[in-house]
Amino acid sequence: MVGQALGARKPERAEHAVTIAGLYNMVFLGGVGLVFVVFARPIVGLFTNDPAVIPFGADALRIVAIGFLFYAWGMVISQSFNGAGDTNTPTLLNFFVFWCWEIPLAYVLAIRLGFGPRGIYFAIMIAYATFAVAAAALWRRGKWKVARV
Repeated sequence: MVGQALGARKPERAEHAVTIAGLYNMVFLGGVGLVFVVFARPIVGLFTNDPAVIPFGADALRIVAIGFLFYAWGMVISQSFNGAGDTNTPTLLNFFVFWCWEIPLAYVLAIRLGFGPRGIYFAIMIAYATFAVAAAALWRRGKWKVARV
């Protein structure tokens, strides 16, 4: 939708399409996240009946699912850069947020600060939020509007 709108020289239509798609994605992933938060133990129970594993799986689902709203928005914006013909921005966003930020953060939270596995889950959630905020900030700059598709 972004590429089509830019090709028609209507960047405002591209912005509107991204807003609508982002909201739809947030509703969908927000619903999935809500199911994961509410039914975490039964969902994990579908995959294992090990009483030592179920609490870790339930924690993972609950904590990571909180970040789904952020990730839903960031995912749409990131793919919108691709639609505008800019593949560098989403590549760099993914590299810096998920490799340079999330992995060291998981180590610090889990090992250095002693949160254990929960530290890893929180790092994923924080990375989702970071990704969405960074993508939105870059999107707002508007450099994508001048791309020639």
